[in-house]
Amino acid sequence: LFESLLVDFVKSVGAYIIIRGLRAVSDFEYEFQMASMNARLDPKIETVFLMASDQYQFISSRFVKEIARLGGDIGYFVTPGVKKSLDSHLLGKIKAR
Repeated sequence: LFESLLVDFVKSVGAYIIIRGLRAVSDFEYEFQMASMNARLDPKIETVFLMASDQYQFISSRFVKEIARLGGDIGYFVTPGVKKSLDSHLLGKIKAR
């Protein structure tokens, strides 16, 4: 993870392209605005949009986090590494209570 503007992070790793995924038409407006802002901040950096495959269009981080928080199996929706990380994060929150 990084704690800076995306365009600054992209430059810091020597990249010039941001790849963003679109699941639905509703994603486009936000992503278009973000791409326009990033282009204004650094015109050398391009944003490329890729459409998600049908089998993944319905998945969102908000829903995955909610399923995990309520004890559901998120294995279908995320990689094993993401599942382990999210499980650890949620376990830490439970212990902190």
